[in-house]
Amino acid sequence: MPLELPTLDDRSYDDILAELRTRIARYTPEWRPVWNDMNHSDPGITLAQLFAWLSEMMIFRMNRVPELAQVKFLQLLGIELRPAQPARVEITFAVAGDWLEPYVDVPARTQVSASADGPPLVFETERPLRALACALKSVQAYDGAQYEDLTPASDTVQADGAGFAPFGEDTPREGAALVLGLGFPGTHPNAERFPGLTLELAFFRAEPAGGARTRRCGPEATLAYAPAKLQWEGWDGERWTALDALGDETFAFTQSGHVMVRVPSDNRLKPDHVGAYEENDPSGNPQPPLFWLRARLARSQYERPPRLSAVRTNTVPALQAQSVEAEVLGGADGSRNQKFRLANAPVLKGSLRIEIDDGTGARAWEPKDDLLGSGQRDEHVEVNWTSGELRFGDGENGAIPIANPDNPDANIVAVYYRYGGGSRGNVAAGAVKNLLTPVAGLDPGATHNLFAAAAGFDEERFEEAQLRARRALRARERAVTAEDFEHLLEQLAVRRAQVLPLVHPDFPGVKVPGAITAIVVPDSPSPTPTPSDALLRAVCEYLDARRLLTTELFVVGPRYIPVSARMIVVAEDGADPGEVRLAVEAAIEKYLHPLHGGDDGAGWPFGGAIRHSKIMRQVFTAPGVDSVPLLALAVDGEEQPPGGDVRLESYAPHALAALSGADVEVLTRAEYEAAA
Repeated sequence: MPLELPTLDDRSYDDILAELRTRIARYTPEWRPVWNDMNHSDPGITLAQLFAWLSEMMIFRMNRVPELAQVKFLQLLGIELRPAQPARVEITFAVAGDWLEPYVDVPARTQVSASADGPPLVFETERPLRALACALKSVQAYDGAQYEDLTPASDTVQADGAGFAPFGEDTPREGAALVLGLGFPGTHPNAERFPGLTLELAFFRAEPAGGARTRRCGPEATLAYAPAKLQWEGWDGERWTALDALGDETFAFTQSGHVMVRVPSDNRLKPDHVGAYEENDPSGNPQPPLFWLRARLARSQYERPPRLSAVRTNTVPALQAQSVEAEVLGGADGSRNQKFRLANAPVLKGSLRIEIDDGTGARAWEPKDDLLGSGQRDEHVEVNWTSGELRFGDGENGAIPIANPDNPDANIVAVYYRYGGGSRGNVAAGAVKNLLTPVAGLDPGATHNLFAAAAGFDEERFEEAQLRARRALRARERAVTAEDFEHLLEQLAVRRAQVLPLVHPDFPGVKVPGAITAIVVPDSPSPTPTPSDALLRAVCEYLDARRLLTTELFVVGPRYIPVSARMIVVAEDGADPGEVRLAVEAAIEKYLHPLHGGDDGAGWPFGGAIRHSKIMRQVFTAPGVDSVPLLALAVDGEEQPPGGDVRLESYAPHALAALSGADVEVLTRAEYEAAA
């Protein structure tokens, strides 16, 4: 049987006081004739209350001994609460219209803040960006026969997530191309000659509404085999000339990422009109000539044609974190196990650089999670990434920092580290817009994030760490069973997960040996939480290092089935029909929610059936409801038989419900009787 934490004493203050009062007659018989006042005003009762209160405090502390032992056991296992993780986002910058240089160099760690309640949220760019002074003014799809203007579709993110086909709506064939037109302002020095540089383009894959983002996991070497080969080219006024693609994170537009296209300094690109851009705009004015680049399909083996939701220039990934440089921690005194604390936490793992000057010059000490594997002379420092606490060695495990008589109070310096994290960083699209780092040539009013930030989550709770410890001892950081994968997924920014053995996304209904599909639901305020490409990439990289060599692993988002409800509700006498309608809608939405719904409030079960009777019960939980004469459920717009249940697994195995609408008509009792 499982070991349960014992309660050493479960008596409360009231129990102890009641026991004391019953013992008064037994232990003080000589006072029985005169001690007959048991009210709170009696001095003896006051003393009994005092002893009861002191006893309850002692019992409380004594009952915490098993919890303390459990915390110490987790520490022995090296299990700490996971620190908060920062959100990730893509930020787009714009060059000022009067900037005469061809580009603006935006340094790494450029800070942009987000509009949010509470303390400011600061995002820092992950790498340097060369922001072009030209703008992306035309996006066209060439299917091998004709051009299609996609500029309006690429400018806005469509609500249905359908996006646009970069190589035409038909099956992509060799020779098809995505064509991009770039233009400098008419008075710019580079309006007639494109500068030599490496152009960074950001592509965002489209996800249909309710669809599932999917990413195949595997070593980086296998990920390089994209389903198509793209050849980047530039237009010189007469023909297309080849350009070098230095990196393609999109794998031929099958996922979101960046593409680096090198335009040589001796290029002959000239502004011109291409394809559908040759036509005049509706006002009848001729279009200005543009510089043209294209991604041509040299080889196409797409299983499914790619779709994009947006194409952007001057876009760079950013992290919800802040950098700190040259923070003085204190001075070494030569003692064992010296401890210091950083001024900010949680600290991003891997960002910390520590230097100690013992009088012979500053030397870097290597941060470690613990010092158990450190030798006597190893200059290592143990870091608690959650609290920012640093601990140096004792001469056996890790070297002892030597005091510096010339600088006794400041010879230990945190040269650099980054801190930040939490679910607050998962801000909406357009919220990251306040440029904090001044960069000459940028237009601060045009900075924005096209898509919402994702992958940020709060520090782990103690109860979650207890459950993780038991699973960690079983899995030992290796994923073999479905439970092992689910345990590992809990260590990432995944709110819910289900692992399906023998399931391959491309072969539904067929048991594929060696295949494992993990369905992940992120922690998101959206009514249909869908993992971003950034989260899928993080999950893949984490699970891939722990899977069996022969396991073919896939990580997908949930499949949402739209469910709507139509009902007639009779309100109680005196109830506000408007408030009743809002309460009924909120009750149904909460019950079907993928994270907070279900009978247990832990989220709607994967593939769980929607029972007509349970929906009816949820309606009656709303205040002011007297009766429900009509309740009809519909799936994908198809209304179900009266009183019938909805079996989600018949539409898609392991699907979740997405409330697409609730048509609630609230009538007073008189109105209903009159209509009947």
